[in-house]
Amino acid sequence: MQPCWHAPARVRAAVSTRAGGCSAPPYDSCNVSADVGDDTRAVAWNRRRLCERLGLPGEPVWLAQEHGATVVVADGAPAHCRADASVSFAPGSVCAVTVADCLPVLFCDRQGTRVAAAHAGWRGLAGGVLEATVAALDCAPRDLIAWLGPAIGPHAFRVGDDVRDRFLAQDEECAPAFLPDNVGAWLADLYQLARLRLARLGVGEVSGGFHCTFTNERHFFSHRRDGRTGRIAACIWL
Repeated sequence: MQPCWHAPARVRAAVSTRAGGCSAPPYDSCNVSADVGDDTRAVAWNRRRLCERLGLPGEPVWLAQEHGATVVVADGAPAHCRADASVSFAPGSVCAVTVADCLPVLFCDRQGTRVAAAHAGWRGLAGGVLEATVAALDCAPRDLIAWLGPAIGPHAFRVGDDVRDRFLAQDEECAPAFLPDNVGAWLADLYQLARLRLARLGVGEVSGGFHCTFTNERHFFSHRRDGRTGRIAACIWL
């Protein structure tokens, strides 16, 4: 699938789905993560297939994601960097993050000179991964465009008081992103939390946020739904 946003013509972006690969259950079928226990040969085949189907200019910079806020420059970066976001300023470098409920956020500037991909689950959001990514892009935030990819939706993401309290301690305006459910927990809206943080940073044009990984089993992996499972990829490049 491709983002629906007003990116410049030089910017290319796409998100894979779980279909079209060769991984066996519970990673069926197009798992592109090497960190979830899948057969390494299947992952390698899926990644090659992904590059072919998307017409990528090269192998994505696959990150060893840690739910943190480390950002690397994809241009010339070694494979499997420990980070949760990457940025690129040169054609041919593919920024990518892998997700199965966490929120992938893609960025570009209005001139089409820089791009980024961030892995923003609740820990990453609270830890400042979006702030770190915007800073690494090294331009005025008002010149940036962001797209929110497939993630667990607000009707499926139950969290405890600890998660809600952490966000409210940072910004009390996050309160509407947490609604009480009927079992003593909270339903958290990752999309709303991301939009609030991007607005505070000055990123005014934000789109996406319509695809729930938890409810759409046909197209997406979901860790909350399935436990052991695969990962899709969100990719962006110049």
